[in-house]
Amino acid sequence: MADRSLDSVSLPLEVRARLAELELELSEGDITQKGYEKKRSKLIGAYLPQPPGVDQALPQERRTPVTPSSSSRYHRRRSSGSRDERYRSDVHTEAVQAALAKHKERKMAVPMPSKRRSLVVQTSMDAYTPPDTSSGSEDEGSVQGDSQGTPTSSQGSINMEHWISQAIHGSTTSTTSSSSTQSGGSGAAHRLADVMAQTHIENHSAPPDVTTYTSEHSIQVERPQGSTARVAPKYGNAELMETGDGVPVSSRVSAKIQQLVNTLKRPKRPPLREFFVDDFEELLEVQQPDPNQPKPEGAQMLAMRGEQLGVVTNWPPSLEAALQRWGTISPKAPCLTTMDTNGKPLYILTYGKLWTRSMKVAYNILHKLGTKQEPMVRPGDRVTLVFPNNDPAAFMVAFYGCLLAEVVPVPIEVPLTRKDAGSQQIGFLLGSCGVTVALTSDACHKGLPKSPTGEIPQFKGWPKLLWFVTESKHLSKPPRDWFPHIKDANNDTAYIEYKTCKDGSVLGVTVTRIALLTHCQALTQACGYTEAETIVNVLDFKKDVGLWHGILTSVMNMMHVISIPYSLMKVNPLSWIQKVCQYKAKVACVKSRDMHWALVAHRDQRDINLSSLRMLIVADGANPWSISSCDAFLNVFQSKGLRQEVICPCASSPEALTVAIRRPTDDSNQPPGRGVLSMHGLTYGVIRVDSEEKLSVLTVQDVGLVMPGAIMCSVKPDGIPQLCKTDEIGELCVCAIATGTSYYGLSGMTKNTFEVFPMTSSGGPITEYPFIRTGLLGFIGPGGLVFVIGKMDGLMVVSGRRHNADDIVATALAVEPMKFVYRGRIAVFSVSVLHDERIVIVAEQRPDSTEEDSFQWMSRVLQAIDSIHQVGVYCLALVPANTLPKTPLGGIHLSETKQLFLEGSLHPCNVLMCPHTCVTNLPKPRQKQPEIGPASVMVGNLVSGKRIAQASGRDLGQIEDNDQARKFLFLSEVLQWRAQTTPDHVLYTLLNCRGTIANSLTCVQLHKRAEKIAVMLMERGHLQDGDHVALVYPPGIDLIAAFYGCLYAGCVPITVRPPHPQNIATTLPTVKMIVEVSRSACLMTTQLICKLLRSREAAAAVDVRTWPPVLDTDDLPKKRPAQIYKPSNPETLAYLDFSVSTTGMLAGVKMSHAATSAFCRSIKLQCELYPSREVAICLDPYCGLGFVLWCLCSVYSGHQSILIPPSELETNPALWLLAVSQYKVRDTFCSYSVMELCTKGLGSQTESLKARGLDLSRVRTCVVVAEERPRIALTQSFSKLFKDLGLHPRAVSTSLGCRVNLAICLQGTSGPDPTTVYVDMRALRHDRVRLVERGSPHSLPLMESGKILPGVRIIIANPETKGPLGDSHLGEIWVHSTHNASGYFTIYGDESLQSDHFNSRLSFGDTQTIWARTGYLGFLRRTELTDANGERHDALYVVGALDEAMELRGMRYHPIDIETSVIRAHKSITECAVFTWTNLLVVVVELDGSEQEALDLVPLVTNVVLEEHYLIVGVVVVVDIGVIPINSRGEKQRMHLRDGFLADQLDPIYVAYNM
Repeated sequence: MADRSLDSVSLPLEVRARLAELELELSEGDITQKGYEKKRSKLIGAYLPQPPGVDQALPQERRTPVTPSSSSRYHRRRSSGSRDERYRSDVHTEAVQAALAKHKERKMAVPMPSKRRSLVVQTSMDAYTPPDTSSGSEDEGSVQGDSQGTPTSSQGSINMEHWISQAIHGSTTSTTSSSSTQSGGSGAAHRLADVMAQTHIENHSAPPDVTTYTSEHSIQVERPQGSTARVAPKYGNAELMETGDGVPVSSRVSAKIQQLVNTLKRPKRPPLREFFVDDFEELLEVQQPDPNQPKPEGAQMLAMRGEQLGVVTNWPPSLEAALQRWGTISPKAPCLTTMDTNGKPLYILTYGKLWTRSMKVAYNILHKLGTKQEPMVRPGDRVTLVFPNNDPAAFMVAFYGCLLAEVVPVPIEVPLTRKDAGSQQIGFLLGSCGVTVALTSDACHKGLPKSPTGEIPQFKGWPKLLWFVTESKHLSKPPRDWFPHIKDANNDTAYIEYKTCKDGSVLGVTVTRIALLTHCQALTQACGYTEAETIVNVLDFKKDVGLWHGILTSVMNMMHVISIPYSLMKVNPLSWIQKVCQYKAKVACVKSRDMHWALVAHRDQRDINLSSLRMLIVADGANPWSISSCDAFLNVFQSKGLRQEVICPCASSPEALTVAIRRPTDDSNQPPGRGVLSMHGLTYGVIRVDSEEKLSVLTVQDVGLVMPGAIMCSVKPDGIPQLCKTDEIGELCVCAIATGTSYYGLSGMTKNTFEVFPMTSSGGPITEYPFIRTGLLGFIGPGGLVFVIGKMDGLMVVSGRRHNADDIVATALAVEPMKFVYRGRIAVFSVSVLHDERIVIVAEQRPDSTEEDSFQWMSRVLQAIDSIHQVGVYCLALVPANTLPKTPLGGIHLSETKQLFLEGSLHPCNVLMCPHTCVTNLPKPRQKQPEIGPASVMVGNLVSGKRIAQASGRDLGQIEDNDQARKFLFLSEVLQWRAQTTPDHVLYTLLNCRGTIANSLTCVQLHKRAEKIAVMLMERGHLQDGDHVALVYPPGIDLIAAFYGCLYAGCVPITVRPPHPQNIATTLPTVKMIVEVSRSACLMTTQLICKLLRSREAAAAVDVRTWPPVLDTDDLPKKRPAQIYKPSNPETLAYLDFSVSTTGMLAGVKMSHAATSAFCRSIKLQCELYPSREVAICLDPYCGLGFVLWCLCSVYSGHQSILIPPSELETNPALWLLAVSQYKVRDTFCSYSVMELCTKGLGSQTESLKARGLDLSRVRTCVVVAEERPRIALTQSFSKLFKDLGLHPRAVSTSLGCRVNLAICLQGTSGPDPTTVYVDMRALRHDRVRLVERGSPHSLPLMESGKILPGVRIIIANPETKGPLGDSHLGEIWVHSTHNASGYFTIYGDESLQSDHFNSRLSFGDTQTIWARTGYLGFLRRTELTDANGERHDALYVVGALDEAMELRGMRYHPIDIETSVIRAHKSITECAVFTWTNLLVVVVELDGSEQEALDLVPLVTNVVLEEHYLIVGVVVVVDIGVIPINSRGEKQRMHLRDGFLADQLDPIYVAYNM
């Protein structure tokens, strides 16, 4: 930290060397932070320029301008109002701050996510004002104006070592005194937090960037104070960024990615044991235990017996008997006093009233529901009790009414809405208990949601209930001779208490009457209850400690309960203390939260006197984080008469009832038990008293002794219930009468929980009686004191180590003064991703915290948890205030939150994912194996014992063919011949968007127009033969005529897609580029496009003056040419084919006259085309097979082509299919974009199309023209959708073309149907093909790419070594054919680079044949099917383009596979594209939904790619629909997308950088 102040000081070499060694020791963990600081300050002390009065060991940045006097004054003036006391621990806060300070040295560069402005929560203005006036800082910016001066003396600065030691040894003076008023722990710790907050305070600057945690380098960005009109940058992040070295950079994406890469280069925590990869699988590492991990070393523990339960003679034989006794002997004695929201007594229930009213309820339940013959409720039946939290009297009457009637009450919360979080599960419990009647109060009944008819609707998942109001005025009086049957307590069920599990399911714990009575007796004995004592109860009286003390045990002892409702506590948190004073109560039942609230509200109230209290029961005393509330409370209220020994924490669980409770003693000298345990030890389930690390410790308090009459032991949490050793953490188990007996209706779960027989190490049970698992983790310490360190439900096992959710919450909340998130509104859970648990933290963000603040808080939480728990957080999400699902009492509903997170409906406003730091069990990156050499493998036609992967179409020479067109070498001659022999035969019909004929051409019309165009080229264009001409036409007839005009004039045509009138700026430069690259001497087009090229918009996009001469073919000369050009040599150039590949490369290939004719002949033979045929073509006519089918084939074969421009489908999606049906077409060609338009646009219209007479039954081939792996999902859904309209499922197939050969495969009319195989996706990554069954995990369907065309030979070669490969081996597809293109057309003549694309030879085997390399990976597989010529059929399967594939972790990934997984991850993802940048995987998803959903996608995308592809996503970009660019063939332009992303042109909704 002090490095920067030493920059000017030159240190001697040996000191620098020693410093470097120290750094290394620290990073390796051989030396503690404390030792490091000490040795370091010793080393450099002499060289530091010392300002007078500054302590030497203090690093420069920690000198804080805080004068102790003013600071402590401030502490007293402002007390914390926003901390959830459950998780407060002074020592812990200090430890966290120290851990963070440690991190300040290792600068961590975390790039801020970018957010679209509309997504940034509208921050209120006070977010930008100094913290002392902002609404969000009750306890935050404690450096006030008066203390911003310079330190008066050295005491203003904190000496680090003194501070840590003081923090750990808990010197009572500082830690405890300040804890009462200050949430952040000791004053010193808080001052440290102030240093961290310092930058927030000086000139209200932007918070420093998260990348460097220094106050010195933060870039101050002035924010205008007065106006809210901040000029926002394009994205919602800080105006300036810093890189890891503190250098300001712009917020450009590429800079952030660089920052992310730098961060990820930092060493992770030690990797796991080496992975191993067997021949086929990538195996995920199974966690190997760390050899140095602490192991339990103690002896086996002994079960602990509680004192004997002394049966007192006058104890009643059952609870009803007790009620009868007090109701008749002392009817006037007060039983329960309820309060209104002003704290005034609302109602006093006496024992007499309780007795008579419960009898009335009992009588009415049994006799007034249903009919006399068929009563609705019989003894033993279950009924539910639905009472609000502010009406304990009505609840008590109903509860005892049930006991007297011998029916079983099931108390639940009031359902507020029809879809309360968790209320459905409560409904399932009621259903399984067979509940048909709900008892409720008048007020509650009126408040329930009603249907228009006044009925109470059935809640989701609930059984049908009869609602029965228990107020006396609604009930009939029991007859005089009726009396409830009061018997001694027996084994019948007394009541069922509901319990919510970790996964959200609700179980009912049954408690028998004998257990109920024994529990009351045990509590009476343990707490020393006597008759007529007064007890104040703040807890929920329907279950748990509140029910046991405030409703049951109180009646057994005729005590008076003062019940404080939650609503009153919200208004007046001191109310319970006031009632203790007012009623001189002996006992109070509270939670640590209530103690904390009292501290917050406490303002030196003089009239408080707590000396009457003999017992303050802390119901959640088993939570280790309650200890600080107890200490702080004692500290403040000791002066008000509160004695230390009064505080009695207890531990309870729904299954075992009260597990342990601290007894009230009169001996104030015996201090309560404390344990300071090492957190590191706890993660291995081992008790180690605090290690020297001092930072990661858990302080626990005892919860007293085992209950009277019970035996307790602890067993290993998983596996067989083996007794723990004395220094081992286990699940506490209890054997007693006073416990629950089962989960209602669930015998299997009951057995596992209520019938456990703990085993000794020798394998025998310790008693013959079953124990009950309490769900609490802990140990029995010295003196039989019970310590609890957490709950089984909160346990998360990450890479073999156990972490407790509560501990993680505590660490998160100890970070920073809490400006950013609400205390108590934070959820921690784990999700299972890639065979391990991953920790997720979700918190509610304060509305007034800025993006940058929150993000900074998040990155510091990550560091704190990393330092203290040595575990990575997988995902940290902040959601807007009040949006997390609540439990009925206002806490967070954990399982519901987890559910929302997993299904992507949490809608966070901030997300930080850290898969790079957490996921350590990925398979090892693959090392490529050297290939087998040629000598060992070639034997005839076998490679390594497999048939060489080669295949060919039919031989052109041997096919009998009486085709006249074969006589002609050139297409221009074929056209002249057709114009003479069949002049009026229609070759082309063009349809418009209404499906009517827009234009048609006969042979002679085409010939005559071509002649006129040839004259125009020669006369107006002054072109010579061999000149290049660019044809810029919309899809149609003009294009065809212009093409043949060029051939007639001896020119070389190049078809170019015209610029889009609505999008000139982006489409015109491509036109210009093709015209220039193809060296076109002139440009032919229509009048309309001519105007477009000369328009103002065009001039803005390109330099219009550099266009070649433009000829408009709308007015043609009237004369014929002297003669039509005839090429001298078939190998001369016929036309150039230009296309933009998916990787963004513009490549033009040369097609000779010979290749063109051979190509047309091959297609004619494959598709059996004759003049009598009609073919429908819905393709773009500018390149590849689309151009050949549109312009050339009809002239060669004489069939009629029905031309449908794909752009017309946007206005009329049914156009293509209607045309196919109307013209009774047998063969049709389309593109994927057309097929997608039909599937999406016509999905719901099949019925109406059928009504319009659409019939596809005549179609025998529907070929998708493509240059990619067949999109099997799309072709299948198309086939399924139109099956009802007569489309044969086998008709749909695909073709394969590429730059070197425009059509290699095409499903013809004869030959077997296309086949589909399933391959293992993991093997594909290793360039291997492994066939698997359909539906097996990781399987990927591949469809054959059509049949190989006549005259085409294919071989599969290794792209690196160029050796031939065997059958079913993955390699590059090489092709040899007469219609191969003859080379790339490039201006620069740099053909050496690509020359091997067109003339490659195998490195061994057949080294003579010249092959063209397609650039596609695929494999050949011999099938059982027979070809047209009787041979066995070889199927070609395309896997993907080599230049699209991504090399990641040594494996080859095809983007489409990752994209398919991502699209499945969430319903709102409509499209996805992935690419890599600096070895990071970037995933771009299009969001179809509200922008609020954008951040939901980040975790889901990361999860699915990890699970299915073992890859960590580096960046997730969420964009609007239509942002991912797609070319005319419907292929994604991933490289365009990448360039746009890096150049900040996408305007994304959200960009998340995964750490």
